[in-house]
Order: sequence, then C-alpha cells, then structure tokens
Amino acid sequence: MGVEILEQSVEKVVATMPVEGNRQSFGLLHGGASLAVGEAVGSWAAVIHASTLGKTAVGVDVSATHHRSARSGRVTVTATPIHLGRTLTTHEVLIENEDGQRLCTMRITNLLLDRPIPG
Repeated sequence: MGVEILEQSVEKVVATMPVEGNRQSFGLLHGGASLAVGEAVGSWAAVIHASTLGKTAVGVDVSATHHRSARSGRVTVTATPIHLGRTLTTHEVLIENEDGQRLCTMRITNLLLDRPIPG
C-alpha cells in the first residue's frame, strides 16, 4: 500500500499513502484502501497508548464516512485520541488530500488486553 509513518506518539499518529496503486476500477482511491490505512493508523495509535500500560490493543469497532475521493497524489492519515482509557481507546482518523480537503472521517475503538495476543 506504500504507507509511510511520519509521526507517532500517544497524542497523534500521522502517515501518508499514495493514491497510485490503491485505486479501484474507476481510477478513484479505493474506499477499502482508505479503511485499511485508517484502521492501521488508528490501531497503531491505540497500541502506542496500550504499551504505556503494559498492554496490547485489538480493534473492536470501526466506522467511516467517505466525503470525496482522489485520483492522484498522496493522502495524509491522522489519528488523534478521543478517549484513552485503561480498557478501551477511541480515535478519530482523518484522511485528507494534498490540498487539506477531508476525504474520509473514521472512528476506531480498540480493546486493551493485559497479555500479548496468542500467535
């Protein structure tokens, strides 16, 4: 998918992804690619918080609204916390084009677990 992490902390995770290679058959950014990158970035943000508590995180809910699409360039994906608890986290994930226009708004909730996820 070509995702690059630009910034990562408990307060914010920022990544970019090229539209090229992530298009659907009509030449637009694929909605599934938006959801995949948004869930990955939001979950990474939850894992960062969970690690401060000696825990790990797993996704339990994600929802998205697609506002517009893109045909070229790179999108920026930013996850910021709405709630950072001891058992749940919720993050807002914004996907924007190079002009700063909002393409997608997501919300992801992660469950924090006391032990690593079994392999």
